[in-house]
Order: sequence, then C-alpha cells, then structure tokens
Amino acid sequence: MCSVCFNANIGALNFAGKSSWPELLGAQASVAVATIETENPYVDTQVVLEGTIVTGEFSCTRVRVWIDSNRIVTQVPRIG
Repeated sequence: MCSVCFNANIGALNFAGKSSWPELLGAQASVAVATIETENPYVDTQVVLEGTIVTGEFSCTRVRVWIDSNRIVTQVPRIG
C-alpha cells in the first residue's frame, strides 16, 4: 500500500469501491467534481486543461478531471 493510502485517523482507505467514472465523460467539469467528491470523499479532484504537463506518479487519493477549453470532461476520470 502506498503511504498516501493510509490515514492515521481512519486507517487504510477502502479502495474496493468505484475507482473510475466513465459516465462523466462529456460532462461539465463542475458536475464531474461534485459527483466524484460525493461518491468518494477520500479523493481530491484536480481539474486539468488538456495539454497541461502533470507529474506521472500514481496517487490513490487523486482524481484528475481532464477538460477542454469549454470545461467539458475529455477523459474518463479515474483514481491515479
């Protein structure tokens, strides 16, 4: 387990649930963020404009929401 998957207050996080949101492809960014944070309160969402350079490390508490210039989700949001 990676170190960020453990919280001293609640112990190991349960990642057996939903880890991706294919139904949000094509949605508005604000809807995607609200949905993800409601369904999994242990992750932080990051809205990222297509073409932006980001780090490559895996994080089990991060979901990147890739959007176009109209703030439409262009990739399936997933933990990582």
